[in-house]
Amino acid sequence: MVPVLVLALDTSADIAVALVRDGVTVAARTVGEQRRHAELLSPLITEVLADAGARPADLDAVAVGTGPAPFTGLRAGLVTARTLGFAVGVPVHGVGSLEVLAAQAFAAGLPADARVLAVTDARRKEVYVGRFEAMPVAAGSVVDVRAVEPLAVAHPAEVERGSATVLVGPAAALVADAVGLPASPPAALDPGVLAGLAMARAARGVDQPTEPLYLRRPDVVPPGARKRATG
Repeated sequence: MVPVLVLALDTSADIAVALVRDGVTVAARTVGEQRRHAELLSPLITEVLADAGARPADLDAVAVGTGPAPFTGLRAGLVTARTLGFAVGVPVHGVGSLEVLAAQAFAAGLPADARVLAVTDARRKEVYVGRFEAMPVAAGSVVDVRAVEPLAVAHPAEVERGSATVLVGPAAALVADAVGLPASPPAALDPGVLAGLAMARAARGVDQPTEPLYLRRPDVVPPGARKRATG
């Protein structure tokens, strides 16, 4: 079997990059940075490739987190992934970042009937919220997941537990009191799991668009037309 080499990256929270060969992470970098995604991402990709002795031309696919996340950071990851995929001539697969966190929780040993509440920082004193269950499909070493209700953005005090049995994600501590669940691992996204989900879904023929999940308007918008002065 020909080895499959996948570059996975996510900029929904931290900047996370991994190179995955046949489902095994061979090199990875994560930087806890919430602002300078465009500046730091490309050097991290270069470092990961160098660590594995690989070149962009060796890639078979690129997997990228689609958020939800604030506008600027998420856009940096998606544009980089699309540009690299186009330049090398390989497919680019988009995977929801909250889905990856939920998949990590199941991979860590959650029972199949668990419900995961995944929460990340949306800034403006809000959080992104997703509720997930495991899917009864084969996904190699990765447990695939699906949302049980639409993703949302809310103030931490407004987040409801619903049917969730486990709370995960980098902003889990912000909603723990409101939902009555302790924050559990994972607290950070694993780009290796992102790659695993992307390739498992690709093998099943699942469409994986790279459209961003913003869930709200960007912080900066074009100015409106000037009002006419009346005499």
